[in-house]
Amino acid sequence: MDINDLRGISTAFLMITFIGMCFWAYNSKRKKAFDEAANLPFADEELNQATMQEEVKNG
Repeated sequence: MDINDLRGISTAFLMITFIGMCFWAYNSKRKKAFDEAANLPFADEELNQATMQEEVKNG
């Protein structure tokens, strides 16, 4: 076994890992979790608006 065999094995391993991650990411079972994660930056928007209105009233 020389360095070229090791390179071939590592390339095949990385390719299989990449394909597995693509299947995992685009799996329809994960859609709900990914949609929730995508909306996390907007989760506290209502709280922020209420706080801003309160500051304007008290300000």
